[in-house]
Amino acid sequence: MGQEVKEFFEKFKNDTVKMKKQTGDMINGFAGLFSKVMAEGAITVLEKEFVAVGIAVAQHCTPCIRLHVKKCLDAGATKEQVLEAASVAVMMGGGPAYTHIPVVIETLEELKTE
Repeated sequence: MGQEVKEFFEKFKNDTVKMKKQTGDMINGFAGLFSKVMAEGAITVLEKEFVAVGIAVAQHCTPCIRLHVKKCLDAGATKEQVLEAASVAVMMGGGPAYTHIPVVIETLEELKTE
């Protein structure tokens, strides 16, 4: 995995541990919501992750992009599928979303080298 993406995931893991110690109720509440909403249902986990990537790009959330690109790949997505989902976000979000596509590409490239 590329250094920047690897460092992000390591820092996020450590930050999550700190947050759990200091804001356990919030973490547990969010984790419960996340696990229920993102579980297999009327649409697949992969489809839900495509939605999450699109929203992350449209909202300009670099950590969210990295986390949901990884989840897309873990759910079996191809690079092309992730980029197409991110492209829909650009169509909806315009220039600010467009400027975050390099984060998607970088994350895809660095995660594929694991």
